[in-house]
Amino acid sequence: MPTTRRNFLITTSAAAAAAASAPLSAAAYRNVIGANERVRMGLIGPGGMGCGHIGSFCKLRADGKVDVDIVAVCDVCKTHLDRGLQMARDGQEGVQVDGYRYYDELLARADIDAVLIAVPEHQHAAVAIAAVEAGKDVYLEKPMTLRLNEALALYDIVMAQDDIVFQVGTQKMALNKYREARRLIQEGAIGKPVWSQTSYCRNTPDGEWNYYGIDPKVVPGEMLDWKAWLGPLLYDPKRPGRVREFDTKIFHRWRRYKDFSTGIVGDLLVHEMTPLFFALDLGWPSRVDAIGGHYIDKEMENHDQVNLTIQFPEEHTMIVAGSTVNEQGLATTIRGQEGTIYLAGNNCEVRPERPFADDHEPQVVECERIADQDYLRMNWIESIKERKKPFSTVDIGAKVMVAVDLATRSMWEGKAFGFDAATRQVHAL
Repeated sequence: MPTTRRNFLITTSAAAAAAASAPLSAAAYRNVIGANERVRMGLIGPGGMGCGHIGSFCKLRADGKVDVDIVAVCDVCKTHLDRGLQMARDGQEGVQVDGYRYYDELLARADIDAVLIAVPEHQHAAVAIAAVEAGKDVYLEKPMTLRLNEALALYDIVMAQDDIVFQVGTQKMALNKYREARRLIQEGAIGKPVWSQTSYCRNTPDGEWNYYGIDPKVVPGEMLDWKAWLGPLLYDPKRPGRVREFDTKIFHRWRRYKDFSTGIVGDLLVHEMTPLFFALDLGWPSRVDAIGGHYIDKEMENHDQVNLTIQFPEEHTMIVAGSTVNEQGLATTIRGQEGTIYLAGNNCEVRPERPFADDHEPQVVECERIADQDYLRMNWIESIKERKKPFSTVDIGAKVMVAVDLATRSMWEGKAFGFDAATRQVHAL
């Protein structure tokens, strides 16, 4: 099948506006699912994360926890497609599972209600926009997109639909401790929140993401449509007008390369920033400054150490640390004038500040220990059947992408950046 425009779509705000003004809404294409019916799902991108989703959904299905059938799998890499198909077929007795090389073919099926998108992040926007336009409910792996303009375009398209369930796959959004923290803040338990901190730190001596093995059989041709995989990054910026040459390291370990991933910031820190954004219930970040570098892993294009300062117009500062060369991070904490919320463990703990000890009681809100990824998956299916908002919405995903994009620019350009939410303009400071 020839590659279509969707395989090469570069998302812009203008594209979003055009899609939003289209006369036929996505809801017009969507099947109406009853509370007792099974959700028919397609999965796009059965790589490492995608196959993890297949295995988990098959188990949840077998345990009677989700009413879902995976009926289609899609990937431009034959090895990935074959593995995903085998897993879906072996894990769902009696379910016919079809395979596709191009996602247009999968999205064209009217009998598919929802799609889970687990392609590399440089393809997130293109595939997600196509899925929404096709009237599908969507679970999109984090980060929501690679660049901010793509996030804003996707945000506009989803918000223009009145009946699309769109979940961003940030698993810690399923943890109750963040909802309890949000409630306590809104009830005034810590006064005005003034600053917060969080981190995602680990130590990978052999180089982060090098643990993804390289399959020498995967080369352009029958095994891989390299041009379709590149999508919006088809052309080599160092050789104008020429297609990027195949690089097996980029294909297998794309998170290490700055054109294809934001590295620590988008792949790891979003896990911690997203639920913290939610708990604080603030608006769009207004200023981001980031420093760090290649302190140990000199071969990786993306940085192995990053430190972010994020400011909000509501007069709040967030400190975020990320590392792949030291695993001792910052405990997630929200500091208010009158008290502090501690979120490092499973529970939500509040301690009053000394000057306000007579006004507030210390308290610990115990939260059930859960498998957050599975709960996020189950929440998505439940939200589809009940037509309600999921835990991790496009709104909070877009706000986090402001922090991701501005931090990435700050790291590479050595300056702070501001964001004007009214005009959606980014400017160097």
